[in-house]
Amino acid sequence: MNTDLNPNPLVRFLGKPCCDFTRADLIRYVKENGIEMINLRYPGADGRLKTLNFVINDEAYLESILTCGERVDGSSLFPYIEAGSSDLYVVPRYRTAFRNPFSEIPSLDILCSYYTKDGEPFDMAPEQALRRAHEELRRVTGFDFHVMGELEFYVVSPKEDLFLAADQRGYHESTPFNKAAEFRMRAMQYIAQAGGEIKYGHSEVGNFTQEGLMYEQNEIEFLPTDLEAAADQLLVAKWIIRTLAYEYGVDVTFAPKITVGKAGSGLHIHTRLMHDGRNAMTNADGSLSEAALKAIAGYLSLAPSLTAFGNTNPTSYFRLVPHQEAPTNICWGDRNRSVLVRVPLGWSAGANRMACDANPHEEPSSLDVNLKQTVEFRCPDGSADIYLLLAGLAVAARHGFEMENGVQYARDRYVDVNIFDDRNREVLERLSQLPASCEESARRLSEQRAVYERYGVFPPRLIDGLVDRLASFRDAHLREELGGDESKIKAFVDTYFYCG
Repeated sequence: MNTDLNPNPLVRFLGKPCCDFTRADLIRYVKENGIEMINLRYPGADGRLKTLNFVINDEAYLESILTCGERVDGSSLFPYIEAGSSDLYVVPRYRTAFRNPFSEIPSLDILCSYYTKDGEPFDMAPEQALRRAHEELRRVTGFDFHVMGELEFYVVSPKEDLFLAADQRGYHESTPFNKAAEFRMRAMQYIAQAGGEIKYGHSEVGNFTQEGLMYEQNEIEFLPTDLEAAADQLLVAKWIIRTLAYEYGVDVTFAPKITVGKAGSGLHIHTRLMHDGRNAMTNADGSLSEAALKAIAGYLSLAPSLTAFGNTNPTSYFRLVPHQEAPTNICWGDRNRSVLVRVPLGWSAGANRMACDANPHEEPSSLDVNLKQTVEFRCPDGSADIYLLLAGLAVAARHGFEMENGVQYARDRYVDVNIFDDRNREVLERLSQLPASCEESARRLSEQRAVYERYGVFPPRLIDGLVDRLASFRDAHLREELGGDESKIKAFVDTYFYCG
């Protein structure tokens, strides 16, 4: 592997990919690069990174930190752990190590896994559910699961009067009309240096001014990668974006909806099934494979309960409304942005032809464009528990293979028309709907929980906790209760401004 162009300084220095990092590698990096602190980081139940800081005293202490991790109080991190038996270990995963881009003190940050007092993986930790979900998907199907996220967020800053973009017309806008471009590019640089595999970044549709503030929607999209690595990089990316915003003196929100009548922010997840380095989602002619149709069937079948992991507070359902790009109907289609599962435009048929036409002196490339084809799940948002959401999607893909009629199930739910057009009312009427509240999501998770609990992927106690939390919002009639009162809606939305 050529590491010369890799943005991660550890990869360049060590000359190997992150997945091959060892304890000895990290000790060498620390000693030869003047690293003075180690920061162990791990997500709590709220989805945010928690931190333990260590000053490096000597090599023996450094080796102890990297080998043993440290004890933490699990009851302060997870609501379902009793204080009387709450000690957990957090143990670093070497492949996640990155140079802290913010600290003036040279520091190395490492994500951790949770273990019990007996040294066993803590089964209630979302990261462990993700690991088990991937293992069972591999066992049942023989495929690896690759995913990537589209991380949408608003940057909020004082209003400027020069070069204002038209309201809700910010899609792919450039400077000077897009004021957050420098911030977004710096965030991308830091995320890449921390190991994030980024596809691209751009401004999104949403932009507006309100009460002297300017709201600009942005998106950073990642490249498909191994399931566990994809979850880690999204978690770190959110931490980097927020920390950078604090340094810039601007605000950032991943909330699904922050005001009425303006674009909400999603967390679309692209997926592909891989075997021996090949994308199994397409046939030789570029058409969708039966494996892809089975995965789609699983996504559609479990869609109602997947909202329990990907749409976790009441404002999620302010975004999931008809006639927007956010889905409400359980169906799939090609390129159609109002469906729940979308098959994006592919390159297979014409990539070489287009490149040669645009560049007449170029010879055809041998690039395997088949790897680009993914299947996109469009309802999650920034409130998601990233590990549980991706674990749920892995369970759903596996479930599609275990369904007796998966391929036909998917074909029966394909739409190639505008389902909100009155002329297509018959199509709309035969489709099932996503939940419209956290309460309904809780009920649907209860109904479908056996699929997630199968093979021990999701512990029953974890499902119980999720159901109880979602049901506690009592939001089944929230829209009617708020009515059109903008002040009430704003106060409610502000409660979840920093969700996820």
